[in-house]
Amino acid sequence: KILAELAGAKRPLILAGGGVITAGAWELLAKLVEKSGIPVVNTLMGKGAFPETHPLSFGMVGMHGVACANLAISSCDVLLCVGTRFSDRVTSNRRNFLEQAKIIHVDADGAELQKNVQVDYPLQLDATHFLERLLGEMDWPIRQEVLEWQKLLRQWRESYPLPQSFDGLLKPQEVIMEAARQAGSQALVVTDVGQHQMWAAQYIRHTKSRGFITSGGLGTMGFGYGAAIGAQMALGREQRVVMFTGDGSFHMNLNEACTAVSYELPIITVIFNNSVLGMVRQWQTTFYEKRYSQTDPHRRTDFVKLAEGFGLKGYRCTNLPEFQAAFADALKQKGPTWIECIIDKDEKVLPMIPGGGDINDIIME
Repeated sequence: KILAELAGAKRPLILAGGGVITAGAWELLAKLVEKSGIPVVNTLMGKGAFPETHPLSFGMVGMHGVACANLAISSCDVLLCVGTRFSDRVTSNRRNFLEQAKIIHVDADGAELQKNVQVDYPLQLDATHFLERLLGEMDWPIRQEVLEWQKLLRQWRESYPLPQSFDGLLKPQEVIMEAARQAGSQALVVTDVGQHQMWAAQYIRHTKSRGFITSGGLGTMGFGYGAAIGAQMALGREQRVVMFTGDGSFHMNLNEACTAVSYELPIITVIFNNSVLGMVRQWQTTFYEKRYSQTDPHRRTDFVKLAEGFGLKGYRCTNLPEFQAAFADALKQKGPTWIECIIDKDEKVLPMIPGGGDINDIIME
């Protein structure tokens, strides 16, 4: 039945979740895309399940997903979901989520099936086993309707790009793009939780399967530094770990700098310092008429001096040239480094679909 649905689809789409990575099924997914021509979008935890530089990769869906990906998921006629749980950050308004489409949901955990979204074809199966069988039994050519669907998605991607050039104060997006450029495609990226996490998810375009480590549904501020230390210990010094964090998240576990220094782990930590809890402040600005509550902790932490106190090198940047120089120098250091980037407290993560909304409610600027 699933094969028949995919064979007859005019606007098929694959939603790849973290389960594809957990199952080690990214190569099988790539083979499926090449064989079928079906475009791919991904969840936050699915970053790296399919190379984001591939022409048929259309980006992250959900509340802070790119417009093209959200338009794709709202316009498809058959959605193949592999290894995802349909969190509210992906579906937004579940009451009318893809009413017009057939949904195929494959997950190893049976508890996730028919839990958040009622689907047409729930299948409890490991992603690897499912994709192997699908590839073995799929025998139709890429049809003209699918090629037209690909063309439409490319037009949307060109029409609604993420901003690539900036002026004025230091922008977190340009910091992330510059860090990715200098660190190279083999760098492993870790994030904490908050605005910086979404900026990184939007602007880091991964080509490998396990190159992006982030906290998902629990939203655990403070996750990043421990994860970065663990990743760097596992990888050794040959591979670079870059962590993006915010001043709010980093205050949770920055004491782990002791461990990073003791083991001379060359982790580069980029701290976006807007002196507020940025994500909550964004919601209070946008939806609560600027009635701010508990989002300005009035901290005056000097991250450069604190870094020196821990025995590592610290930098402070207020513009892009300063960051370019700081990151280049950090790449030369044997041990850990912190780069504090001063950004505006009212910088927002966009696009954004409000909670409970849909593609028609998207906020672009």
